[in-house]
Amino acid sequence: MTSVTVDAASAEPPYEQVRRQLADGAASGTLAPGHRLPTVRQLATDLGLAANTIAKAYRALEVDGVVQTLGRKGTFVASRRSDDAEAGAGAQTYARTARRRGLSLEEATRLVEDCWHV
Repeated sequence: MTSVTVDAASAEPPYEQVRRQLADGAASGTLAPGHRLPTVRQLATDLGLAANTIAKAYRALEVDGVVQTLGRKGTFVASRRSDDAEAGAGAQTYARTARRRGLSLEEATRLVEDCWHV
């Protein structure tokens, strides 16, 4: 669950409040890389804001490299460590093993997701 609040009395525009809180969460690690954010429509409903307000915040975050939008799959906190050699080598080994075992990409990904929070 993503915890974002908007103070209607603040001089800071609502989209900037949303953008700042999500960027701070990603920077602090509260929102881990790969964390799926709510849809624009869902977060707008939750906060009582227009969908365009949330979309503007998400676009700004994407331009800044904080989030990555993957079409219909959703918007995710971007990885900050794509250059981690050890993790890359482990991922390559896992991908080869999964293919040899006949797993589809979806099945292999689901296994990683199942283990992620263990």
